[in-house]
Amino acid sequence: MSGKLARPPRLSDAVSRQIESWIREMGLAPGTQLPTEKTLCERFGVSRAVVREAISRLRADGCVETRQGAGVFVAQPSVAAAFRLLGDEARSKGEIADIFELRCLVEAGAAELAARRRDDEDLGRLSAALEAMDEALLGADGGSENGAQADDAFHVAVAAATGNAQLEHFLVFMGRQFSASRVPTWNAAGLQAGRAAAAQAEHRRIFDAILARDAKGAREAAIAHLSAAAERLGLEPRRP
Repeated sequence: MSGKLARPPRLSDAVSRQIESWIREMGLAPGTQLPTEKTLCERFGVSRAVVREAISRLRADGCVETRQGAGVFVAQPSVAAAFRLLGDEARSKGEIADIFELRCLVEAGAAELAARRRDDEDLGRLSAALEAMDEALLGADGGSENGAQADDAFHVAVAAATGNAQLEHFLVFMGRQFSASRVPTWNAAGLQAGRAAAAQAEHRRIFDAILARDAKGAREAAIAHLSAAAERLGLEPRRP
């Protein structure tokens, strides 16, 4: 007998597909709020952890968006959401390492450009994301989700500071693809193990270089951050 055994789909993947089908079948318009987490748990007979992972997947795919303190809403459709770097069948460490290498190439260049082109408004946006992550470090309610979202926001703010709208759009897309990978850094275990504090220190080094208009330093800080992020996921870091 040859060939690989088919891997059973994760429960959260099945739930995310059911929610996506329900949104489509009901014709829910962008901006429509989804049922509460408790209601979804009861509807699908699964735990809160499964629902949260399913919502994270849908958010990464651009199907829904989360609004702090308000809930989960149907997102505006976008062309980017139709393309997925990591499908259900592409979860090997080698494939994820390839994507991290792509991120490193793009985000290091973005940080370098941001240091050259940033203005006061860009610094304000970066500072706001850093402050949100500082609050998450204190373990406030919703720290995992809020910290991961602020982490996404910081990387997008770096791209926005380049003044290149296409680069910003690409980093938004990349953030959606990797939003779930940030959670282990910002959840309770990540906070306790110091992963979140380490990531935040790396973010501050990127910010300080951008603030100082140190293009080379910003590039190196971004590479160091993504290399460390890969290591936190158990991957072999690759420096471009």
